[in-house]
Amino acid sequence: MSHLDNIPSTPGKYKPDKSFRFHSSTASSLSKLTLYSTLFLSLLLILLLLLSTPSSTTSPRRHLSTGTHHSPVSLPHKLIHKSARPRSTAGHTVLVTGASGFVGTHVSLALKRRGDGVLGLDNFNQYYDPALKRARQKFLEKAGIFIVEGDINDKDLLQQLFDAVLFTHVMHLAAQAGVRYAMQNPGSYIHSNIAGFVNLLEVSKSASPQPAIIWASSSSVYGLNSKVPFSEKDRTDQPASLYAATKKAGEEIAHTYNHIYGLSITGLRFFTVYGPWGRPDMAYFFFTRDIMKGKTITLYESPDKGSVARDFTYIDDVVKGCLGALDTAKKSTGSGGKKRGPAQFRIFNLGNTSPVPVSRLVSILEKILKVKAKKKVVPLPRNGDVEFTHANISLAVRELGYKPTTDLEAGLKKFVRWYLGFYLGSKKSSW
Repeated sequence: MSHLDNIPSTPGKYKPDKSFRFHSSTASSLSKLTLYSTLFLSLLLILLLLLSTPSSTTSPRRHLSTGTHHSPVSLPHKLIHKSARPRSTAGHTVLVTGASGFVGTHVSLALKRRGDGVLGLDNFNQYYDPALKRARQKFLEKAGIFIVEGDINDKDLLQQLFDAVLFTHVMHLAAQAGVRYAMQNPGSYIHSNIAGFVNLLEVSKSASPQPAIIWASSSSVYGLNSKVPFSEKDRTDQPASLYAATKKAGEEIAHTYNHIYGLSITGLRFFTVYGPWGRPDMAYFFFTRDIMKGKTITLYESPDKGSVARDFTYIDDVVKGCLGALDTAKKSTGSGGKKRGPAQFRIFNLGNTSPVPVSRLVSILEKILKVKAKKKVVPLPRNGDVEFTHANISLAVRELGYKPTTDLEAGLKKFVRWYLGFYLGSKKSSW
């Protein structure tokens, strides 16, 4: 399956040559030299990645300060205040980062529809077609949601937003997504998923009062685990892709800020989310496109000749989990960067807990589209994909009231209706 979200691979293993023997003093000296050299090179690599500004993910449109630029900006305060104002005093005031993204769009709409104040932030990068993101932006504007165009790495901009609005919560969904793209542009993952996240936490911990933070981790953190279903208690120290490593690093960074500064933080591990307004780099999306165009699609098979399987989770179910996490998040205990007491820290799986073979996904699309797919089956490569994902959601069910209800066929029908309407102007489409 090509271009799946949050799915790592197995790296090769280095086997040392046992024919060499050293005297203990020589070995000790070389070990120290190797250790110091490795540490120096590692620090140098991290510094280079942090300083890099990936051209392929930087938006050419800069209505506000974006990326690593930190020039003063003039914010449209009236629009910001109107968008962020809750319908009642009982409502939340939420900053949604990555608001024009797939999950960000749906979460923002759900929050606004129930009466919360919502302010979006997005840099409209070019990882995939920015026109789709702009279309989502227009859809959100009709619902009264304003999106500030800017980057989470711009600390000055973030500080201005926090000065302008007293956020009760931050729904942090901005990230560099995708597993395989990391092989082409590793710096973009460090820039967004680590440096950008730290920047957001820095501004949040200095706020008075601090907001509660809910953020998107990933099922990819389970890495090379073979135990299924994946539980939040399972080990997550075996990432098999840079994307997975940055999400795992994010979880550890979040824990640190929770421990030191009293930020209330909830991490959500998403499992292969799909649905209307989805990401074009996801398999279900480009399978639909290519099947309709008569193009050959590539299916991957596992070493035992079986089809890879995914825990496909419909967007509406994921949104309910996000809102459940926000509603059960306790207040942060710090203020102005000073911790006043222990703060809440949680991690939840948000999946459908029923893995479906990718071959079955294609069969459903063939049925809905009434077109026979041209298929090419190849062995699963070592480029970020794994054989299966499967979520244990018992903790989210118990703590968040999370209960996925959409099966794959029903969800794909809704996606195809949207797809036909958005790209082909079908009048039968609605969302």
